[in-house]
Amino acid sequence: MSTHAKRERLLLADLLEAAGPDAATLCEGWRTRDLAAHVVVRERRPDAAAGSLLPALKDRQDRVQAEFADKPYEELIQLIRTGPPRFSPFTIKQVDEGANVVEFYVHAEDVRRAQPDWSSRELDPVFSDALWSRLERTARLLGRKVPVGLVLRRPNGQTAVAHRGTPVVTVSGEPGELTMYLYGRQSAANVEVEGEPEAIERLRETKQLGL
Repeated sequence: MSTHAKRERLLLADLLEAAGPDAATLCEGWRTRDLAAHVVVRERRPDAAAGSLLPALKDRQDRVQAEFADKPYEELIQLIRTGPPRFSPFTIKQVDEGANVVEFYVHAEDVRRAQPDWSSRELDPVFSDALWSRLERTARLLGRKVPVGLVLRRPNGQTAVAHRGTPVVTVSGEPGELTMYLYGRQSAANVEVEGEPEAIERLRETKQLGL
């Protein structure tokens, strides 16, 4: 049975292929070629991918990613489809699911939602629950720098606190939409935002959501 991560990987590859190398994405400053290179570097060059977490390695990451972006676009798509190299920890199912479900979902939506005619995907309940489970575990990390209290609420009433504080803003939506919101794609997330107008405005203007 295909895992969520494998399914989202193949969807991301299909979307990148259909869009072509120079299409817009939701990642500021990145075209589809840059996004594809990022995914490949993350899986195949951990020495460079660490620049996402370690500022001292950021220049190296940028240089290696630029090198991959110069490769033929079709080659990048094929590397995404075939997955990580044999001895990568990402080949372990549990690691792949833990590290890549959200990664591939968000980046697939980065491609889809950059197009003017996009609409929200209808996710199956099991996948929605998987995304919600990850939101529950990571919400406080992703929302740690926001300037107001932040609560996430899905349609069934379940909530997750992303940031403790006052005033409180509540963001409601399906788990997939809340995932996009909390990962810094607020303008492309189909959610409802409730709270004091000033608090909502402060949250809307923040650049501090996500990692």
